Amino acid sequence: MAITWTVSTETEKWRDAGTPTPGATSGNGLQLTGQEGQVIKGFGGTFNELGQRAIQSLSVADQETIYRELFATDELNFRVNRSAVGANDFSTSWYSYDETPGDYALEHFSVARDEERVIPFIREAQRYQDDMILHCSPWSPPTWMKNPPVYNFGRLVMTPENQTAYANYFVKFVQAYAERGITVSQIHVQNEVFADQKFPSCLWSSEQLREFIRDYLGPAFEAAGLDTKIYLGTLNGPEDMAFTATGQKLTNYSRFVDNILFDDEARKYLGGIGYQWAGQHAIARTHRDWPELDIIQTESECGFGSNAWEDAEYVFHLVRHYLENGASAYTYWNMVLEPGGLSTWGWPQNSLFTVDPESRTFTRNHEYYVLKHYSSAIRPGAVQLGVTGRYGSQGSAYLNQDGSVVVVVQNALDRAEEFSFVDPSADSRTFTAVLEPRSLNTFVIS
Repeated sequence: MAITWTVSTETEKWRDAGTPTPGATSGNGLQLTGQEGQVIKGFGGTFNELGQRAIQSLSVADQETIYRELFATDELNFRVNRSAVGANDFSTSWYSYDETPGDYALEHFSVARDEERVIPFIREAQRYQDDMILHCSPWSPPTWMKNPPVYNFGRLVMTPENQTAYANYFVKFVQAYAERGITVSQIHVQNEVFADQKFPSCLWSSEQLREFIRDYLGPAFEAAGLDTKIYLGTLNGPEDMAFTATGQKLTNYSRFVDNILFDDEARKYLGGIGYQWAGQHAIARTHRDWPELDIIQTESECGFGSNAWEDAEYVFHLVRHYLENGASAYTYWNMVLEPGGLSTWGWPQNSLFTVDPESRTFTRNHEYYVLKHYSSAIRPGAVQLGVTGRYGSQGSAYLNQDGSVVVVVQNALDRAEEFSFVDPSADSRTFTAVLEPRSLNTFVIS
């Protein structure tokens, strides 16, 4: 039995920490419970125009380094990736695939804009990931389908003619990408259904989503013979951000989800649910009540452009939280940004890499290593293992298909702490290590 141990701190990243001590010297750690959770599909990031623009400023060799470190199976192994249907807030400008008012037949539909940056970005990932899972969501429908007719703010106009056209808009998107050799695995109906933003957005009530999925989108996918799964997502808000069709706040977030899932005709079209941001507060309850539905985390919280170690520690917690509570995948937001990480509308955000177009250099940020601690060791098809113990809120364990066990654990304190891992079914997998202060640790037992 061999155990590898890799550690990262604020000043030293991805360092071989040697070999832990066999056996458990104390109960200060994690112990396997014998229970198993969901299968892990993988990890990923988002194909955004501003990220691709930044990468293109580098030399060909450095571009390849970034693509390899993101997508190669022996690196971050980003397999479950995300893209927008039309513009998002990290596009260079707002757009949809059909801005011809009243074009219900979608005669002017075109994904030509995506050929400039988004599709080339996706194709770089495809070179390394031949079974990539791509999930896509719009930030806004075409403006003429909304009231008011703008990218930011507003709602979909819920007439039968308009909903039929919008359902076919999704069908055409999936088909257009398929014609370009890209499989869209999942459609999430709306990015952040509770968010009325300065950037492209669209509010949906649970009644509106239920009607659209049940009566229009699901039947349209079925009629077109699409294998693409429809997901209820992306759900972003806490309890006080869920609304009814009349704008009244719901006091219980779960009612928003249940209002759709309790409708058998709507639920039959749903392959899963996508949660992000404050959706972290609802995922455990949803997984408990609807265990047959796949749940993925669709967008990591993005910080404010400082790429600080404290942000990395928080994201480490987020990954553990989602996987421990039923998510089968975790998707990071911006993989690459320019210095400052400024969005098109003015919000500076974090990223895995920072690329400086002037000096044509790049930097791996702290959160790059956070994802590496998980994604480089937890292989697609791994099973989440039940754990108990003092480090239950800071660590997690997974069983890979090759039989190796992965333990990922954080020491959030400013002092070194002893940590023991106990597998009651195999003493050879039990070990003790001293975790450095404010450190991230990955152990692989094989």
